[in-house]
Amino acid sequence: MTAILARPLRSVARPHLVHRTLFTLPDLSSLSPFSDPGKKPDEPQTYHERKILPYRPSELYNVVADVESYSSFLPFCTDARVLSKSTPTTPRLGGLTSPQALARVMEAELTVGFLSFRESYVSKVTCRPNESVEAVASSSTPLFKSLSTTWRFQSASIHSPHPSSSLPPQSGSSRPHSHTRVSQQNSNITSSKDPDRGPTLVTLDLAYAFANPVHAAVSAAFFGQVSKMMVSAFEERCLDVYGPGYR
Repeated sequence: MTAILARPLRSVARPHLVHRTLFTLPDLSSLSPFSDPGKKPDEPQTYHERKILPYRPSELYNVVADVESYSSFLPFCTDARVLSKSTPTTPRLGGLTSPQALARVMEAELTVGFLSFRESYVSKVTCRPNESVEAVASSSTPLFKSLSTTWRFQSASIHSPHPSSSLPPQSGSSRPHSHTRVSQQNSNITSSKDPDRGPTLVTLDLAYAFANPVHAAVSAAFFGQVSKMMVSAFEERCLDVYGPGYR
């Protein structure tokens, strides 16, 4: 018994502990054909598209300016409401009124939802009848670092080809990497005296950056697809409201 107690105790091997993070966000941007390998996920994403659609500028303007209807046709928009709006200045008889005076400005709140994600943000929306609709997110909105959406409408030639793969002219100044989808050429703009004649050249410029790095990483992968879905949703809305348009 004494001999047994005198034996040295063998050391018991302890398992090697491997420390792993509980959650790691995958680099989804590598899966997207729209992603730029040299671009950081938190940098602003930009999207540019031009299309000629068989509708009048006023018809397209009315669809885009109808913010309160967004939740009924826009992907991932679960709620939309106008918080406040200004009344445009009425032109005096024989007098001239600036485009700024004719513009209608409103404050709108949109709620976006996807799976368990649900967030709301407020934007200042400036509507210039039959010309443009511009929405800029409020600086107090926690969801985005920046967000701007600009729609422009201009009468085009009825003889414009459908479609065209020509790229838009690039300015000399440097711009962030953008996803660009073009359907028509600038030369197709009509010289008609009727500013509300169809078809219409529609231009969309979209740029945003999420404040949350998780949202930013996911959007870097799917930004192009979501932007195209949004454009398609507006086209389908025009079809529902106005029919096939001018052909």
